[in-house]
Amino acid sequence: MDSVQMISHIEKSLNYSVYDVKWIPCTSKFVVVGSNPKGTGAVQIYELNRGTLDLVREVEKDKSIKCCSFGASKLRSEHLAVGDFAGKLAIYDLNRLDTPVYEVTAHEGIINTLDAIGGSTVNCGAPEIVTGGRDGTVKVWDPRQPKDPVANICPASKNADEWRDCWAVGFGDSYNPVERVVCSGYDNGDLKLVDLRNLKLRWETNVKNGICSIEFDRKDIRMNKLAVSTLEGGLFVYDMRTQHSEKGFASVKEKTVGQSLGTNGVISGAKSTVWTVKHLPQNRDIFITGGGSGNVRIWLYHYPEKRSKTLTDGEEQGVAGSLEMLHATTLSTQPVHTFDWSPDLQGLAVCGSFDQTVRVLITTNLNLH
Repeated sequence: MDSVQMISHIEKSLNYSVYDVKWIPCTSKFVVVGSNPKGTGAVQIYELNRGTLDLVREVEKDKSIKCCSFGASKLRSEHLAVGDFAGKLAIYDLNRLDTPVYEVTAHEGIINTLDAIGGSTVNCGAPEIVTGGRDGTVKVWDPRQPKDPVANICPASKNADEWRDCWAVGFGDSYNPVERVVCSGYDNGDLKLVDLRNLKLRWETNVKNGICSIEFDRKDIRMNKLAVSTLEGGLFVYDMRTQHSEKGFASVKEKTVGQSLGTNGVISGAKSTVWTVKHLPQNRDIFITGGGSGNVRIWLYHYPEKRSKTLTDGEEQGVAGSLEMLHATTLSTQPVHTFDWSPDLQGLAVCGSFDQTVRVLITTNLNLH
């Protein structure tokens, strides 16, 4: 058997709603954040121990926590950035979870999403955190600079009724100390790419459905691919190497990605949201999608023979590749909305779903692709 298979290794039922899970780099531990029934925030650290999960540490916070990341943390410092329902961005040292090492009121209302970069990668610029909020703004924060964001991307309209929820953000193109872009997705399907070096909008499009997740295949290289997942089962993969002045970036689209596959491979059920997309750290052409029907699919991106073509007017236009589904499995009856690959061990992953369960997953044969 050389096919990829994903196995649920450990299942742990929790007494609160899970919103995000992340592996702690260089360890066999992961952190789970979420919301207790009374509206307070939950932070728990679990460690793998011979087929079981040991609770290492837990703490309760004033407000429910929506998202977290280790991206701006040095490998040994274990600093976790979290965004909560009150609009606060905080960074906690995992060894001293009681008080934050950095805290700022980032948004009016809930922080829907955050991404971080620059902590452990050499020569890719400053450590920064980008947050997207219900107030429609996207802000970039430097933990070394208190109070004010280094960039604030806000709606053009002064009328608050016209502001769109920002649901997804992601860093990319950080291949040297000065270049960096941030991509943001909104509830109306708007997708915007902002160049942080020049602070200007580089590209925008609309994918016709609310964008739930965005991820570049690698943050610390020249823009290569961007995966975008949406409501109603949409998955787009953009080739980010060649930008056409009018047509933008080439993309390949998959429909019905959020639905379950039956035993004979037949897709069934209503259209279902694709909640998350995550690239494998050890191979940027493999990624997973987490669906609203509780399914996880593993995809492999195939590049075209030529990644660009020259049009009659002499301008270059990108050529999109194709997607192959390597594996599909249904893990839960509820949406798998958060997922994280282990950065250290290929195929090891953790995911969270709305049935208040975290699952440690093992995926085999990823090295064959």
